Amino acid sequence: MSPNPKRPIVKVLIPAYNEAESIGFVLRDIPKDLVQETVVISNASTDDTESNAEAGGATVLREPRMGYGNACLAGIAYLKQLPPDQQPDIVVFLDGDYSDHPEEMATLLEPIWTGGMDMVIGSRALGARESGSMQPQQIFGNWLATTLIKWIYRVEFSDLGPFRAIRFDKLLQIGMVDQTYGWTVEMQVKAAKQGLACTEVPVSYRRRIGVSKVSGTVKGTIMAGYKILWTIFKYI
Repeated sequence: MSPNPKRPIVKVLIPAYNEAESIGFVLRDIPKDLVQETVVISNASTDDTESNAEAGGATVLREPRMGYGNACLAGIAYLKQLPPDQQPDIVVFLDGDYSDHPEEMATLLEPIWTGGMDMVIGSRALGARESGSMQPQQIFGNWLATTLIKWIYRVEFSDLGPFRAIRFDKLLQIGMVDQTYGWTVEMQVKAAKQGLACTEVPVSYRRRIGVSKVSGTVKGTIMAGYKILWTIFKYI
């Protein structure tokens, strides 16, 4: 990344539900020179996610209410209660299943740090995607959702990827509320409506460790698809 006299405070939020096998790899690959704190939010995990995250040097929160959005909201609440000099300038969201490549975080941060962007989405559609890392229903769902966002909100995205960075003040400004599957699309739709400066960068994507709790089940796929479409139309 380009040199900057005032290095921003970057903190990472990782929602994790039963990711004991993968969380250590995720934490290992996060660039320590860029990130001041990594927070793993254990979303009702029943395995060793929490102890493995602690062993990996993360701050661990426990959110007993199921739901990706609930975990993310718990992470935001934690950041808000920190002393002002410890609150982040930029928040990075990252999944705990090791499908994302944390070592690519500098690429994600660069448009905010030096390019004046408010939010950057790591696009799996634009990057190198390992065969089998996304199910056909995920690929179609992302295409449909981003096409609708383009038509309705006049902002072009290629992905609803979970690996993303956003200025903390802008994250608070858009007022996230979704508790489950609509989290990523809510952030992008609200950012579009509020005129935030958004861009995408290509990111790599690999097969996750373990089975997806969403695309790995028929129920999860249907529920996620319904919630994403409902969220897109909700904010018109």
